[in-house]
Amino acid sequence: MMAGLFKTIFGKLDCPNYKVVTSTADYEERLYEGARWTSTTIPDIEHKAARSTGFRRLFNYISGHNEKKVKIPMTVPVLTKVEPGDGPFCKTDFTVSFFAPYADQAEGTPQPSDPDVFNSSLPEMTAYVRYFGGFASDEDFTKQAETLAKSLDSAGKNYHKDHYYTAGYNSPFKPINRHNEVWFIKSD
Repeated sequence: MMAGLFKTIFGKLDCPNYKVVTSTADYEERLYEGARWTSTTIPDIEHKAARSTGFRRLFNYISGHNEKKVKIPMTVPVLTKVEPGDGPFCKTDFTVSFFAPYADQAEGTPQPSDPDVFNSSLPEMTAYVRYFGGFASDEDFTKQAETLAKSLDSAGKNYHKDHYYTAGYNSPFKPINRHNEVWFIKSD
């Protein structure tokens, strides 16, 4: 499995291991290992507001707001599962997650103290990933997800259409060379 590219780009931050299965001009098909994450779900209308609330909750958790009162290293990406509501002005469920550091993958991270934060696992999965730069707005993530969906539909790929993920890899203080992604998960 591979995480070397992101280790190089993002320094010493742990990130999920994956292998690139195929690569096209529009997306990469990646096979991710199953992994542990720490998550929180926020119902909201705006991706940015939900991601901000989720980030704060998770940052408090890694800063010591957990059963062992220990600090946990930051990882990448900040992954957000987007499950759109039924209408244009309905709330969407946003599940914001931090990858558990490699040292905690086997045994798990400490239990959160905040009842709105939980430890979870994602199974091994194949993701179709489109990446792009800049400070990503809600519109950017939506447009990139729509572009990826069109590419996958044109290629005849099967994927879960009821949700997608956004992934952010950079600190808000990094002004250039930013890396953002949208993911759809392959279905049978």
